Amino acid sequence: MKYNPHQYQGYATERILDTNYIALLLEMGLGKTVSTLTAIDRLLNDYFDAERVLVIAPLRVADDTWAREVEKWDHLRHLRISKVLGSVAIRRKALKVDADIYVINRENVEWLVSEYGSRWPFDTVVIDELSSFKNPQAKRFKALRRVRPMMKRVIGLTGTPAPNSLMDLWPQIYLLDQGERLGKTITGFRDRYFTPGARSGHVVYDWKQKKEAEQRIYEAISDIAVSMKAEDWLELPERIDRVVPVKLSQEARELYKKLERDLLLEYADADVIAQTAAVLSNKLRQMASGAVYDEDRGIKEIHEAKLDALEDIIEAAQGKPVMVFYDFKHSLSRIQQRFPQARTLRKGKDGSEDIRAWNNDEIPLLLLHPKSAGHGLNLQESSCQTIVWYDQIWSLEEDQQANARVHRQGQTRRIVVMRLVSEGTMDEETVDALERKATGQNELMEAVKARIQKVKGA
Repeated sequence: MKYNPHQYQGYATERILDTNYIALLLEMGLGKTVSTLTAIDRLLNDYFDAERVLVIAPLRVADDTWAREVEKWDHLRHLRISKVLGSVAIRRKALKVDADIYVINRENVEWLVSEYGSRWPFDTVVIDELSSFKNPQAKRFKALRRVRPMMKRVIGLTGTPAPNSLMDLWPQIYLLDQGERLGKTITGFRDRYFTPGARSGHVVYDWKQKKEAEQRIYEAISDIAVSMKAEDWLELPERIDRVVPVKLSQEARELYKKLERDLLLEYADADVIAQTAAVLSNKLRQMASGAVYDEDRGIKEIHEAKLDALEDIIEAAQGKPVMVFYDFKHSLSRIQQRFPQARTLRKGKDGSEDIRAWNNDEIPLLLLHPKSAGHGLNLQESSCQTIVWYDQIWSLEEDQQANARVHRQGQTRRIVVMRLVSEGTMDEETVDALERKATGQNELMEAVKARIQKVKGA
């Protein structure tokens, strides 16, 4: 296929070429992969400013998306990609292949760093989904930090740079500029821009932004962060977000309140116990969806109100495919039991066949977990217009990425995103928290938005 880039894609490519380390905060559907590959091709073959390129990505994206994009576009087909995936022996063999771009999943970053040590060979590194390096204590971050001085160029790609709070930015920006803008340590970053809030002894559980901290952080990173929002550049069909209230029975409400109050539900075989606040929160979310795990990992049924609500939605879709996101395994099994026609995405080549079948309207009900289906999947070619969140989740990043599997470039139909929210439960607090996080992230995206002419439909 011939590549005719949108103006914003050309701009993104030029910024990569002009900036040795850069964060492209491009919302889902803006074609950040092809924009980046175009820049890499020019760095390798026109500028001779890169020799060995590494792409770090979520597993499914590493296995499929980057190679598929190279095959798709005429101007990129000469690029050779080696997938550093699978067993240790297969990975080592892939590293010895003569290629232009080596693609590895983020779970194996620590292994890759230990494999090379001070002989790190990759002068250019692309971190696809940069926000997955937001934890400064994670092994993957610490490993990449060790070899960062040996990289000439770093390109960070994400549509969700601050999924929880501005605290998430420090590790991501550090991997770009090694602490030049936001400080060399997370401690220094916190001291400069935040004040401690709730704590237990010496452990701080909550940090509050100092006055004008947000503006100062935005200004500090504006020269190496480019933000683009889909609504500014693409004529996407309308997306409607709806909360579907789910009314629980009196019995279900009483069980919910009892666990909330007593931290215990007694059963003859195995009890449901919540010993900490975190466990309680999770079990209350489970109960809101209709079932809860007991102390032996058995399942206690609480209600079928969400299953009934989902059945109404499927019926209202009038035969068109419906996509459902779940968080708990017992939600998956209960949905499958009620709706035998439901399918999940398999792994590897079987998963590719499932994607083809979905896009050809051969799957009427697709059940996805946001962690495994949030990145790199193009599921917008089916006639699906209904996305249902059966379980409510805390992660803004997973929520936005998951919804963007259907509401993205190439979509021609209006999309309705429905959230099944059990009244008077943790569901309501979870949805409210997502809205607050989205507001904060939108402010970040606006602050560092690329200042170039908006071209609608170009």
